[in-house]
Amino acid sequence: MENLIALLVAAPLLGAAVLLCGGRRLDAVGHLIGTALASVSFVIGAILFADMLGKDAEHRAMAQHLFSWIPVEGFQADVAFQLDQLSMTFVLLITGVGSLIHLYSIGYMEHDERRRRFFGYLNLFLAAMLLLVLADNYLLLYVGWEGVGLASYLLIGFWQHKPSAATAAKKAFLVNRVGDMGLSIAIMLMFTTFGTFAFGPVLEATGETGEGKLTAIALMLLLAACGKSAQVPLQSWLGDAMEGPTPVSALIHAATMVTAGVYLIVRSADIFNAAPDAQLVTTVVGAVTLLFGAIVGCAKDDIKKALAGSTMSQIGYMILAAGLGPIGYVFAIMHLVTHGFFKAGLFLGAGSVMHGMNDEVDMRKYGGLRKYMPVTFVTFGLGYLAIIGFPGLSGFFSKDKIIEAAFAKGGTEGWILGSVALLGAAITAYYMTRVMLMTFFGEKRWQPDENGHEPHPHESPRSMTIPMIVLAFGSVFAGGFFSIGDRFVHWLEPVTEHAHGHPPVSATTVTLATMVVLVIGVALAYVQYGRRPVPVVAPRGSVLTRAARRDLLQDDFNHVVLVRGGEHLTRSLVYVDHTLVDGVVNGTAASMGGLSGRLRKLQNGYARSYAVSMFGGAAILIAATLLMRAV
Repeated sequence: MENLIALLVAAPLLGAAVLLCGGRRLDAVGHLIGTALASVSFVIGAILFADMLGKDAEHRAMAQHLFSWIPVEGFQADVAFQLDQLSMTFVLLITGVGSLIHLYSIGYMEHDERRRRFFGYLNLFLAAMLLLVLADNYLLLYVGWEGVGLASYLLIGFWQHKPSAATAAKKAFLVNRVGDMGLSIAIMLMFTTFGTFAFGPVLEATGETGEGKLTAIALMLLLAACGKSAQVPLQSWLGDAMEGPTPVSALIHAATMVTAGVYLIVRSADIFNAAPDAQLVTTVVGAVTLLFGAIVGCAKDDIKKALAGSTMSQIGYMILAAGLGPIGYVFAIMHLVTHGFFKAGLFLGAGSVMHGMNDEVDMRKYGGLRKYMPVTFVTFGLGYLAIIGFPGLSGFFSKDKIIEAAFAKGGTEGWILGSVALLGAAITAYYMTRVMLMTFFGEKRWQPDENGHEPHPHESPRSMTIPMIVLAFGSVFAGGFFSIGDRFVHWLEPVTEHAHGHPPVSATTVTLATMVVLVIGVALAYVQYGRRPVPVVAPRGSVLTRAARRDLLQDDFNHVVLVRGGEHLTRSLVYVDHTLVDGVVNGTAASMGGLSGRLRKLQNGYARSYAVSMFGGAAILIAATLLMRAV
């Protein structure tokens, strides 16, 4: 079975090569080839999963060595894969949800003349993400990491004729480069510290390494995670990335790219466990981001950007859980999987709404769409109930476990983190209820466009609704299935370890508190958007609302601190270069030029001048000799 691991990556990689190099002769079947090869990867993953289930928990890990990539003295880099319970979880999520998004894209991109290229980019993205989670060393993981960045750039900017899409793609690429610097520095530190960057030797040697070095490595890994997973302070790219086609939003922002940072931290668990200061920073980043994204989501009228804020917030929950150590690793991954179902379903539902509304994204121009799009309404509604943590649905089981783990941290830190997680749950219920009410309830608010064409909302074709229905099933049942007998905990425990915390309050109390804040959030949104007419033009709002509409001024901050700061730094360096560096160089050259000009006068080419100089020199030597004898 080990020989099948490489095929997981090879199938979508082959699809990308064929679709991107095959030319227009494949335009008619390109979408079918891309979807088929993504599905092949899922089938291979399912076969390997079945084989893994037939083994004891301690013997489920598999490995496949392909070849030595860089075999030189003192430096060995291999192209080798490892498939354990953690990477298998990601394989099934990436290929399963990815295949559904491919199927959805057949209908969504039906009229796009560059559809073949789009499916080639989707396949490339899947291949890079699978390489990332299957690599058995950090250097090969870095290759997949950069491949994901490249593919996301191509997909976000796919409609490059739109300046906003081209700008968003560049922004995502550049912000992620900052995080990628963290990963590259971490790999360098690993090699200088451990002499290798393979997972096994690195993680086994953490017990013999100083805490300072491990803290530095962990913080660089966290910086990398912040870039890929859109966490504070590298979160500014996520909202703008909605400029890409909606299937891209579902693929990148639900089950793949934004979860790569969570995978990196959990995969490096031994490093973080030995660096408590880095763990504390990780929990702070997660807690801040889950509130940051939730607040932003409350103020967005663009349905995709509201969901983007939600993604930022939900990944914040996962990062928070990962920072809690062994009491949170399993629940971080569990919420990652359930989030992959309901957030992908929500994004595809948003795309279905846009499909029926002439690509309109402003929720203030929706209203009453449940009558026209029943399948979209039901599937989107189930995703909504799952994400707010409605009892019995997936989010209820996964997010509540993170809140319990936060309280179980203990002490003042536990109370703060648990309270932040509870507050985030209340805000989640508010902004997601706002999305539901503005989109599917109330009176219709759409108007003819500038050309006099009025939208005619209608249900999407089956190629789009079938993936939404499948994801809705996952949104409803996945969390409960994982929780039966702590099934998911026992599945991941051999890889991530698991410790039972001791929260200051019972799990029942935490659940009741979560239900109370959920009801409060839903009620506030209903009073504001369900009982009152929704104005087509957004009111001015409070200072916080206006700031949230501008992503809590994150771009303004970046412009002032990074752009203008960089300009001032550049000007200062130019000034130093011109005055100090060039001054020294030019001054030295001028001094030598002046000295040479004066010395040149001593060699004028006249024999009589040389004779006089020689006579004068001889006279001076004779006079000096006589003087010394006289003394």
